[in-house]
Amino acid sequence: MNFQPTALNERVDSLDILRGFSLLGILLVNMFGFYLPLPHIDLGNWFTEAKDIIWHQTLDIYVQSSFYPLFSMLFGYGLAMQFMKAEKTGASFYKFAPKRLIILLIIGLFHAFFIWWGDILTMYAFCGFILLLFLRFGSGWLLTFGIVINGIMQVFFIGMFSLLSVANLEVEEPAVDITMINNALSAYGIGSWTDAFLQRLDDLALQMGLVMWITSLLTILPYMLIGAAFAKWRLIERGKELKILWISLTVICLALGLFIKSTPFIYNSTYLLDYLKVYVGGPILSIGYIGVVVCLCMIPVMPKLLKPLAKAGRMSLTIYIMQSIICTLIFYNFGFGLYGEVDVQMGTYIAIGLFVIQVIFAELWFTKFKQGPLELLVKKLTYR
Repeated sequence: MNFQPTALNERVDSLDILRGFSLLGILLVNMFGFYLPLPHIDLGNWFTEAKDIIWHQTLDIYVQSSFYPLFSMLFGYGLAMQFMKAEKTGASFYKFAPKRLIILLIIGLFHAFFIWWGDILTMYAFCGFILLLFLRFGSGWLLTFGIVINGIMQVFFIGMFSLLSVANLEVEEPAVDITMINNALSAYGIGSWTDAFLQRLDDLALQMGLVMWITSLLTILPYMLIGAAFAKWRLIERGKELKILWISLTVICLALGLFIKSTPFIYNSTYLLDYLKVYVGGPILSIGYIGVVVCLCMIPVMPKLLKPLAKAGRMSLTIYIMQSIICTLIFYNFGFGLYGEVDVQMGTYIAIGLFVIQVIFAELWFTKFKQGPLELLVKKLTYR
């Protein structure tokens, strides 16, 4: 039996709304990498103006480290839904799923080498291949695997902090490579496309180093597994039925996540608090954000009001790549040349404005087409 992609009448509005919402969060975080010499600087020590520090801290608390776990869970949720659909119809899931991930990997590599060094698609495709090995397990096992794999990282790093007696020490400003910073400012700020390409290769040496691939198995794969477990329980589709659970998760995770992520700014910024902010508070807050959307979608009028966001979520791959193309044109010298020329507030406004334009674009696109352009390409290559 042939395996078919998700039909329009099979789509879950709240999942598409979550994808659209996560695209905004991802852009707000990625914006720093478009106009500043990342990954060669530490954002926590880069800004000197009070306004920039406040804006960065606000984004650090509400956005940073909370949207990649969210999108990872959605990725796992979607892959598990396809697996369950294949089981139900008797189709061969493993005939098509690896092919789709290979196509995603190729798109990610093209994106990384020729558009922007901060690509995440390659890591998602890589972890997706590992996830395929787990999808045959039940929801309880998937959740257990996710928690255990992530727990290994938590125990290791917190244990290392204790052994080295640095947990409660205040974070020192890390050493930076001035040469690499100047090279990035020159290549992207005043250089040609070729200069930017050569600098991108240097940046990718850090972004896609061996450590990053290993780290992705501890920081991305666990959330994919948790998302797959949620899918097998159909937690989002059964939102109204599980109303008490979702309201409780939303309140607890929002409060706890925001508190943990705020502690380095409320108290002294120590190595332990900084670690907990990123790797504990971030994921907890992401579950709170999922809960907010699920609870909103229980209100009859909200799915219709949030439909434009859902349409952006339906073409998430296209929107993601489009963000990189537009932002490199805005900031790099072969475009408008604003690299290093905007502050955090302006960068945030640009991100929000761009996303609003993309939502409008998605609304117009779906008046004539049923899928986004890149989504259609992936479909054609996968299912022929």
